[in-house]
Amino acid sequence: MQGIADELGVSRATLFRNIGTRDALLGEALWVLTEQTLQLAARRWDVERADGESYSVGTGRHINALVSRSTALHALLADEPALTIKVLTDPRGRVQPGVVAFVEELLRLDMVEHGYAPIAEPRDLAFALVRLGESFLYADVLAARQPDIDAANRLQLALVEGGRTHAPTESVPTARAERTRR
Repeated sequence: MQGIADELGVSRATLFRNIGTRDALLGEALWVLTEQTLQLAARRWDVERADGESYSVGTGRHINALVSRSTALHALLADEPALTIKVLTDPRGRVQPGVVAFVEELLRLDMVEHGYAPIAEPRDLAFALVRLGESFLYADVLAARQPDIDAANRLQLALVEGGRTHAPTESVPTARAERTRR
């Protein structure tokens, strides 16, 4: 923070008064970068997406790919793992709630445009998808495991697709109907 204050030509007290803590400054900076990443992922998926394909799953794959390949983010995670994870995953911070809101918006778009009917509230499903992604993308810092983008993609797809409500069809009798006939 002193280096930033020196570069801006202000006192450290002025910097803290206007920006807040180091965590807050890092949170704002990471949010700006995250927001750009989310928009880039959405644009990339829009170019590839065939008619009828969901927004949430494809955009999520692009988000995972962009995060997993970010050398700057991985350098920050290597230099300051505890602080970076805290700032990225804090539900009261800037980054995670913003990502959850973005994913919720994609799910709601899938609901309107594609008739997607999740069994969980979109906000809850978005939170679960984001936490799942964090678990696999930051596995090296969180759990001393190798990050695994493929596992994140598969499990997020399963969570979205498995979370659809399905009306029983005439051709597939329910277990209760089978018992009643016997």
